[in-house]
Amino acid sequence: MSARMMSRGPRTMRAPGPGGMGIKKGTFKRLLKFVTGKYGGRLAVVMLCVVISALAGMVSTMFLQQLIDDVIMPVVDKGEPFAKDTFNGLLGAMVVLYGMGVVAAFFQTRILAVVTQGTLKALRDDMFDKMQTLPIRYFDTHAHGDIMSTYTNDVDTVRQLIGQSIPTLIQSILTVGTMFFMMIFYSLWMTLGVIVFLVIMSVVIKKFAGASAKYMMAQQRALATCEGYMEEILEGQKVVKVFNHEELSKERFDELNEELFNHGRLANKYGNILMPILHNLGNIMYVALAVLGGLLITFHVPNIGLRGVKPVEVGVVITFLGMCRHLAQTVGQSSMQVNMIAMGLAGASRCFELIDQEPEQDAGYVTLVNVTKDVDGTIHESDKLTGLWAWKHPHTADGTITYTELKGDCVLEHVDFGYTEDKMVLHDISLFAKPGEKIAFVGATGAGKTTITNLINRFYDIPDGKIRYDGININKIKKPDLRKALGVVLQDVNLFTGTVMDNIRYGRLDATDEECIQAAKLANADDFITRLPDGYDTMLTGNGASLSQGQRQLISIARAAVANPPIMILDEATSSIDTRTEAMVQEGMDNLMKGRTVFVIAHRLSTVRNSDAIMVLDHGKIIERGNHDDLIAQKGTYYKLYTGAFELD
Repeated sequence: MSARMMSRGPRTMRAPGPGGMGIKKGTFKRLLKFVTGKYGGRLAVVMLCVVISALAGMVSTMFLQQLIDDVIMPVVDKGEPFAKDTFNGLLGAMVVLYGMGVVAAFFQTRILAVVTQGTLKALRDDMFDKMQTLPIRYFDTHAHGDIMSTYTNDVDTVRQLIGQSIPTLIQSILTVGTMFFMMIFYSLWMTLGVIVFLVIMSVVIKKFAGASAKYMMAQQRALATCEGYMEEILEGQKVVKVFNHEELSKERFDELNEELFNHGRLANKYGNILMPILHNLGNIMYVALAVLGGLLITFHVPNIGLRGVKPVEVGVVITFLGMCRHLAQTVGQSSMQVNMIAMGLAGASRCFELIDQEPEQDAGYVTLVNVTKDVDGTIHESDKLTGLWAWKHPHTADGTITYTELKGDCVLEHVDFGYTEDKMVLHDISLFAKPGEKIAFVGATGAGKTTITNLINRFYDIPDGKIRYDGININKIKKPDLRKALGVVLQDVNLFTGTVMDNIRYGRLDATDEECIQAAKLANADDFITRLPDGYDTMLTGNGASLSQGQRQLISIARAAVANPPIMILDEATSSIDTRTEAMVQEGMDNLMKGRTVFVIAHRLSTVRNSDAIMVLDHGKIIERGNHDDLIAQKGTYYKLYTGAFELD
């Protein structure tokens, strides 16, 4: 890892912004529809429980007022006997209401856990399902760490939103609405005092909660950047050690960590200062309303409320003060959810952004089927696995179906291509490869070698020119069927967690153990595999970290071999392999290429000497073509590369 690489930000995390941590319009409505579409009935029960729990807490304050005015005050003021029946009735009603609230809260928690986790599961399923349909272009233009953060950080914010923030906010709204109605019911004068304080509280919440939300968003961005850098350093720890860049790594991490600290400090500064201010405003409101209630009682001011005009009673004032205390606490709790709701909606927006990506387009209609062949060469489709394949080509014009035997004949005709419209990578590429031929691509980095193989796979579609497979335009062939007929060995090997046998069988899931072993032998991988602790049953983890690069590449080649495709593409498959292993791979590939078309991309020119044709590319154009002897005789670019006069970049 160079100093230049370490000085820039990590590429595994995309800085949240518009389309990152931004909130797309209509996200909440879509999330609500997503949840109700899968758990509508259970969500309705949760909402009912929230309503019951909120009303139980509010209505109980009415019993407090009745207890004071109808039971206690007659005994204190008038010396009347204690109303035991009334007291028992009120006490029983309060027990029932509180019991209902407890039961409602219990079921709310249990059901909400199912709704929340079920929604997250469905969300991850939808994202992963969509990800499998996306074109290679999407993964080439989006950092893998950024995609992973959608499954982790963003989904977690949605969990907090559904499981905590929204229920708390709904309960707070119900509580505030019910209390406000009850306040008007009891006293209009004291309610006006509450409104004054609520206006002040709303101004404070808008100022401090808005600032806190802004810095919390920045904190999430800084956290993503910091995590991405740590992931990058962990993967490149050996490089850091080799070049003695430990101090540089620490300095860069300190910068990112300091940025995270500052955003977190400011977010918590505004978030933490909000609650004390609201708490003190609530205390001031409590004292002010107590004084106001005392004045109303002292001066016998007629009390106006929904229940009519009556003298202000002690029970009304005490009940009102209790509601004010509860109201202040509820407003404070709900204000703390604003930030979490904003972050949750931003996370949901990113999840939906992934789900809304355009899937890979495929207008192909030619499929690959098992066939049998008569003595006269007539091909018939078979329902059984015959080992013989053909292209099934339906013709819409007359309704007929023709079958073309799969051989591996590949032709490119005047192909132009660019990853973006304003920058073309390939210019007028024409070549052909007959079954069993080995075609090599040679050229500097960026010359277009890998791009050609990407087009043969239809990872990208071409705007101009044609590519034909066994005489059929590949745009007419369904992509899964086309790729089934191709074997690819990439420069960067990916092995999955599982046994060696599982990784070889990944090339064809219905392959038997014997077929996998035979493929390993053809790839010259059997020798080292049998010397592993458990042979083919040896478990591989961490992308095969316990194996050498050459051993990993041999398994990758065996995986392609077991698929038994008529065309094999080797994208610099021997670039990371030592000379001895390269010779083993070359021998294995010579066995594999019998009856197959092979495209080879290699920096080591010694690996392409036995190719039937060598294409020398420069800036997206074929500047020389021919076999090794022909190109050496021409004494052009290939000759200079081979003799060392030129070097590949």
